[in-house]
Amino acid sequence: MKLTMEQKKIREGLCFILPGFLYMLIILGYPLVYNVILSFKNVNVRTFASGTDVFVGLQNYQELFANATFQLVLKNTFVFTFCCLIFQFSIGFLFALLFSKKFTLAGPIRGMILVGYMMPMSVTALLGKNMFDKSSGVINDLLMKIGLVSAPVDWLLQPGTAMAAVIAMNCWVGIPFNMLLLTSGLTGISTEVLESAEVDGANAWQRFWKITVPLMKPAILAVLMLGFIYTFKAFDLMYIMTSGGPLNSTDVLGTYAYNLSFTQYEFSKGSATAMILFAILFVIGLFYLRLIAKEDE
Repeated sequence: MKLTMEQKKIREGLCFILPGFLYMLIILGYPLVYNVILSFKNVNVRTFASGTDVFVGLQNYQELFANATFQLVLKNTFVFTFCCLIFQFSIGFLFALLFSKKFTLAGPIRGMILVGYMMPMSVTALLGKNMFDKSSGVINDLLMKIGLVSAPVDWLLQPGTAMAAVIAMNCWVGIPFNMLLLTSGLTGISTEVLESAEVDGANAWQRFWKITVPLMKPAILAVLMLGFIYTFKAFDLMYIMTSGGPLNSTDVLGTYAYNLSFTQYEFSKGSATAMILFAILFVIGLFYLRLIAKEDE
């Protein structure tokens, strides 16, 4: 049977897609399916060694949601995510507006701000751990010199201040990321539209609120959704800076799933925690795609 030109193109396209599809299926698909199955069993260090694990249904999920520590971890995850989003987005937006103007040393200053984003998160975490150290940290030294504190603060050993410290370090990475994406959104706005509004009598605030923000809506949605996903699945920052402590005050779903699986050897509960994390991000992803579809319409 002779194939038409269109059928040949479809077949060629499928041949190009197939390697990537198989890679995704093996590297991502298999672990995901295995993790789902594992979350419905009672696999721990004892049952794994003896091979006596059995299917327990939703028992792992029920025990997790009834656990006070898990409830705290879930709360920590949302508090950490929303606090980071608020600071990252607001400061990143201000920087984007600032650097959309031409002024002396704009390039070098913007480059210095981007250093935090270019550094690996593990390096950022180690830097934060040293900066907030009680005895040798630069934060205590600076605050004592300007008179805001009279004695060194145990930033990473107190529940309230430990969460503030990890939020600050995550924002240091997230602000440049927000600035970059929002700057690209600003550059897409025609100056003619803003100039026309100014001629019509619109002041700076009206031009910003009525023209700039609506035209930047796709970029803003992308920044918020991507920021939520990247922040919600945080792991290395907490694990290196605080290991989830003190008293689980900086434990998030990522670190809690790791500790359940590889410290307490409760493999099924660790998998269930990871699936809860995945489910929340999956719902957020669907919500974002729905918003994008509405924007396209």
